[in-house]
Amino acid sequence: MMRWFAAAAVLTLGACATVQPPQSLHLQAPDGGVRDCAQWFQSLDAAVDTAGVRDREAATVAGFPYLRSTRFLAALMPAAGTDALQPTWLDQLRATDLQARAAELRNLPAAQMVENGPAMVQRCGTLLMARDLADPALPELLMERVQVADAYSDGLRIIGLYGLTRIPFAKGVAQWHAEAKAMFDHSRSGVESAHPIERYAPAKGPRYTRVEVAGLLARADPALGVLQLNVAEEARLFATYAPLFEVETTGDFDRPGVLRWSEAKHPVVDIQLPTVYQRLAYTRYGGRTLVQLVYTMWFGERPVDKSFDILAGGLDGLVWRVTLAPNGEPLVFDTMHPCGCYHMFFPTPLATAQPAPNPGDEWAFIPAMLPRLKDDEQMRLRIATRSHYLIDVGVQSGAGTAARDYAVLDENELRSLPLPGGGYRSIYGTDALVQGTERGERFLFWPMGIPSAGAMRQWGNHATAFLGRRHFDDADLLERRFQLTLH
Repeated sequence: MMRWFAAAAVLTLGACATVQPPQSLHLQAPDGGVRDCAQWFQSLDAAVDTAGVRDREAATVAGFPYLRSTRFLAALMPAAGTDALQPTWLDQLRATDLQARAAELRNLPAAQMVENGPAMVQRCGTLLMARDLADPALPELLMERVQVADAYSDGLRIIGLYGLTRIPFAKGVAQWHAEAKAMFDHSRSGVESAHPIERYAPAKGPRYTRVEVAGLLARADPALGVLQLNVAEEARLFATYAPLFEVETTGDFDRPGVLRWSEAKHPVVDIQLPTVYQRLAYTRYGGRTLVQLVYTMWFGERPVDKSFDILAGGLDGLVWRVTLAPNGEPLVFDTMHPCGCYHMFFPTPLATAQPAPNPGDEWAFIPAMLPRLKDDEQMRLRIATRSHYLIDVGVQSGAGTAARDYAVLDENELRSLPLPGGGYRSIYGTDALVQGTERGERFLFWPMGIPSAGAMRQWGNHATAFLGRRHFDDADLLERRFQLTLH
């Protein structure tokens, strides 16, 4: 079982000159333990890349095979440079890598499985980090290397004459904003929907009061603001702010479900079990960390609406995010599709929109404002048939209309799903895209610098603006666009 892995080690060690320090130094270290661990990571990376199972949610950190970074963690670097914060911050980088490594190891084909992989990742990562922490050059190296490259292709923008082609695209974006605003206005006019509506609500169970949420948030790590919750606490926190989904339904393509692998080239949605995937995320504001709750509903497809429909294709979905103040009150809601498309913001009175530095860029499209949410209220989202556009948001009190319960799953499960014939595979490819979800729009929209525009993609890789640069997980996304009132 280890024969292939050993062969990979021989092949990769010849390329050590391209590996950056401190890893390149560890590969030649006189200490046998350090050297062996560096070589083991080198071989593991070769196995992962050869098998095509590299996980792209977080960025690898050159020279540090036991660390991975995100935009949020990179934004913490100025604070982490102090001795008091650096170990805590490194622990987060380390935990991010461990999570990605677990998925990669599980997704390796049977013939390339690595014996004692998780234990070796843990042991060798601990050993190499202890060695690197003794190096005074560590902060400077990390300052440069933890930064996460954006999801835009400068090459595509250059070839596509972005400075010129963005002009007609700006008209298209303005037209979509007008159409989206009209859909919201129509939904709020009191006119009944022309289509049947199916409702999905979180299962009834314990929820936190606002005071209890504030107490939970106050337990966050004092250095970085990251929460340490047990399974029950996290489930209850998500349940507290979970929205009610109202979906216009004219076919199975409008019924949400759980993602599974089948014989198809992309994962399919099993509509027998309505499901919402959840993710805990963070943003920064005024030097503070704010907690975000992310809810994603998946549909089997966006069906063809006309003979030439460049937006249709396999899989579709809606992502809904809640950003909490330290007292547990929602500040801003925002949404997109899993392709990074249709990014919209819904501020409460605690968030005041700020003007765009460059009026020509997509900044913060706000189709509607929302009131402050009370303890006994939940958000209600109306989703259009076929396109799955969000066409209305509102607040609902009490039990409301009868709805079918939806199940909840950790979004990280999508990084390693069981295959019908055995083994595991991520729904995301090594390019962070979901294979088989390509849209025809990619042939027209590439000059804006977004590879395969319209395709579903992995967290950490959502470019959400054609004009300018914007990512759904930008650590300063809200800080730049809103003045927030924090309690």
